[in-house]
Amino acid sequence: MPSQSSHSSAFSAWLLALPLWWRHALADVRGSARVLPQASLARIEAHVAQGERQHTGQVRVCVETHLPRSYLWRFVRQGTPLPQLIAQRALMLFAKLRVWDTDRNNGVLIYVLLAERAIHVVADRGVNALVAPDGWSLVIAPMQQAFAQGDFEAGLLQAVDAVSEVMARHFPASLNADRPVRSDAMPDAPVLL
Repeated sequence: MPSQSSHSSAFSAWLLALPLWWRHALADVRGSARVLPQASLARIEAHVAQGERQHTGQVRVCVETHLPRSYLWRFVRQGTPLPQLIAQRALMLFAKLRVWDTDRNNGVLIYVLLAERAIHVVADRGVNALVAPDGWSLVIAPMQQAFAQGDFEAGLLQAVDAVSEVMARHFPASLNADRPVRSDAMPDAPVLL
């Protein structure tokens, strides 16, 4: 009998072979729970919490199975390129999840779109002032390799650790001494959509 991860990998490969509209229409919300079971989510949450003890920023992880239909219509009707739609969706979720709501404007969202195996990092203006946008490609690269092999948990753990390392370099926890910040202003648990 095939393992759960090999079954998920085969299903993911089949889904990626479909045309965009069908790929998103057939992806159901249980897909995120299939590739990230509760034990995986708990480990990701623990990595976020551990990383945030090293810096004053906030890191959120959001995993979405598929794009909402309104985004797909932009692709079909307006011809908006898929990477642009993914970036728009990540930015919208950055706002909706209030990742921008930190004392030092140093929140970071790691957004994953399973139907495309796409990853997008959105950082608040305090972080963007210190980290070049192409700097996030170094964070994403190992994650994309793990995703290609169907290991979503390992990819997300690598990304959380890499983002925490960047944040600790620019916003070390020792900054708390001169200006108090709200500790752990946001939940550490990944958001599944």
